[in-house]
Amino acid sequence: MPRSDDLTDPFGLSAVALMVVDEDGLVEYWTAAAQGLLGYPAADVLGRPATSLLSDGSAEPGLGRGRFTGDRHVSLRHRSGHPVRLALRVRDLTGRHGRGGRLVAACAARGLDLWELREAAVHGLLDHSPIGVAVLDTEVRCQWVNDLLLRMEGLAPDGGLSPPPPVPGGRMVPMAAVERQARQVLASGESLRSIEHIAPSGKDGTTRSQLPARLRLRTSFPVRDPSGATLGVCQTAVDFADQDRARQRLLLVSEASELIGTTLDLDRTVAELAEFLVPRVADFAAVDLLDDVRAANELAVRQRPPSGQAGLYRAAHLSIRADHPEVVVPIGASTKYPARSPQSTCLLFGRTVRTAVTPSTPWLTEDPLRRAPFVDIGVHSHVAVPLRARGATAGVVTLLRWENPEPFDDDDLLLVEELCARAAVCVDNARRFAREHGAALALQTSLLPPALPQHMAVDVAYRYLPADAEAGVGGDWFDVIPLSGARVALVVGDVVGHGIHAAASMGRLRAAVQTLADMDLPPEEVLGHLDDLVLRLAEEAEATTGGAAVTGATCVYAVYDPIARSLCVARAGHPSPGVSRLREPVGFLDVPPGPPLGLGGLPFESVDVDMEEGSVIALFTDGLIEAHGHDVDTGLERLCFALAHPDRPLEEMCDTMVRLALPDRPDDDVAFLLARTRSLSRDQVASWEIPVTPSAVQEARREAVAQLMKWGLGHLVFTAELIVSELVTNAMRHASGPIGLRLIHARTLTCEVSDASNTSPRMRRAGPAEEGGRGLFLVAQIAQRWGTRYTATGKTIWTELPLPDVTPSAAGDVAAA
Repeated sequence: MPRSDDLTDPFGLSAVALMVVDEDGLVEYWTAAAQGLLGYPAADVLGRPATSLLSDGSAEPGLGRGRFTGDRHVSLRHRSGHPVRLALRVRDLTGRHGRGGRLVAACAARGLDLWELREAAVHGLLDHSPIGVAVLDTEVRCQWVNDLLLRMEGLAPDGGLSPPPPVPGGRMVPMAAVERQARQVLASGESLRSIEHIAPSGKDGTTRSQLPARLRLRTSFPVRDPSGATLGVCQTAVDFADQDRARQRLLLVSEASELIGTTLDLDRTVAELAEFLVPRVADFAAVDLLDDVRAANELAVRQRPPSGQAGLYRAAHLSIRADHPEVVVPIGASTKYPARSPQSTCLLFGRTVRTAVTPSTPWLTEDPLRRAPFVDIGVHSHVAVPLRARGATAGVVTLLRWENPEPFDDDDLLLVEELCARAAVCVDNARRFAREHGAALALQTSLLPPALPQHMAVDVAYRYLPADAEAGVGGDWFDVIPLSGARVALVVGDVVGHGIHAAASMGRLRAAVQTLADMDLPPEEVLGHLDDLVLRLAEEAEATTGGAAVTGATCVYAVYDPIARSLCVARAGHPSPGVSRLREPVGFLDVPPGPPLGLGGLPFESVDVDMEEGSVIALFTDGLIEAHGHDVDTGLERLCFALAHPDRPLEEMCDTMVRLALPDRPDDDVAFLLARTRSLSRDQVASWEIPVTPSAVQEARREAVAQLMKWGLGHLVFTAELIVSELVTNAMRHASGPIGLRLIHARTLTCEVSDASNTSPRMRRAGPAEEGGRGLFLVAQIAQRWGTRYTATGKTIWTELPLPDVTPSAAGDVAAA
């Protein structure tokens, strides 16, 4: 029996035997295929009458004299003597001078019969068989389809996919199923089969209960050319009535596994459950969940779940009727059921409850809110099914029937229990995801600054875009840290990796940066201590099984002084900050790169840059300039364009940076911080050089008091005078000159005393018999904050006293008043 790939067109030029017979019936042309078919070489045939090839020597139209056009079956004689049954196709030829002839194509009669049978079978399959057939190209466009599939699937005759017409009371398989399966075949290159449940349509006045449930077997397989290249997908579909209810239940459960729980969204999951149950199983379905599920809290594993008296809310419902007459609770609202209701019993004992519904049903008479609509529409059968997964109850599913005259039977209960059990796992997965997602966001929120503080030195704006958008956490961070002397530290860092482990490591580094900033260390020393910390954390992680190792990080640390209008910057393997000045092109600071944090043993360097007021400083992570797969230079060009015109609002500049530099879903975490510099006027700062003489302390107090009165801060005279006296006295007693005194009127009143000693001051509690040692202790008690910072020429002890709240824009006016 010939194979399918042997059934080529018998009259194809690659296989057919050809000969040319002139008008006298003599053979003029003889092909090698003809020799292979009859065994005669060309020398034995050419010039001889074609009729001599006949097995019986009789005349045959098409081989003798005259003209003939048509197809015939003849018996020719093989060279070996046995007859060969052939099919002939004869066509007239016209040559020069009007002489004619015939072209005779010959093939085995058996091959022609098989080919014609195959062609008839193909046409029968398309026109008369109960199988819908379509061929789709690699773009999932229908190129060949029979009428049956058009009726079954709603395929438009023009080759495009169109949605099926609306079916009253029923729900057809969406056309998305056709496209989805075809795309799966194209992606995998393998055949795919699926069985789909087709809800009764209720056409021609019949009810759904009178129509048998139908299944659709869909098969898709790739169509390839002889070389193996995929040309498209062939789909076949067969509808058949299902008489085996057990098999039908299995098919429904299989279909439910694909349609329920497609996302980790809790609301969508319960909606998918209701959409699957109606109208396949019930005329109405409602899903009520416990309140702690909505709150995404951990459900306690209980032997006896709580009763339905309280703690439920309506998560989803669906009816075959568009007006939903049976609904008494809107989605999202709290709901209660009577104590003897099926829902309360279901939740109490964790089992399915089936009841018949009549106007006199006891539990329904206790619930007049539901009794009226149930009686009006004729509800006759009621089922309550618990949603239980992993030993915990999440809620209850309610099913009703009224249009379907058949009550819920045992087979229905087995089906809905299986469906609800599977759905409960999906609900629990969605709840767990919501809880874990909330925990991750809470962690991120606690690690990053919830709101950047207002500061006299800078106006700031920022963006934080984690690559793991679903978890919302990443390893990038930023910070704005107030420092003494009205200065501010600007920080942006990047921990290697993404997700919650990177976020946890980022939190530890951010806390360390804040601690080091409070010590008023120079930027290069801050990075040096941070480098040691990363090394230590990495060693601890290696020693801890399963520990989240800090594999490396980068950081840029800058300190801006609004009085000196200077910026001191150091970086550790991080991009240099960009600066947009009012009268100069956007550029990037030339800061020594420094090694990434965690290498150890290498120094960091800082640079000082003069900054004019109104300039914008941009600190960012590498994810901003390496997005879109572009090189760094392209990213820097886009960043320069976004930073142009520094007089624009900072939030607008942030939006421009996101729009120009980032795709919708960045591959790496992105954090950037914009700071517009401000400066303190001369009227807000007063400083004096204090000589090392006994009378200098009194003179310092007098100068400080006069300045406070000028600023309108008379209520702080006593406190500030005490602080100035104690700090200047201590500097004269324990340090060496020169001694400097500076007062700064900003958001707080800052008093600074500088000397040339590097000795660290130490606060202690003096004993009862000691005459001294109480000065620094008193200063710490009356000042809001105090501290020490070291400089290249010595140290500065500073204190801050609180002032009434003022906005940065109004602070200068207040100070000058």
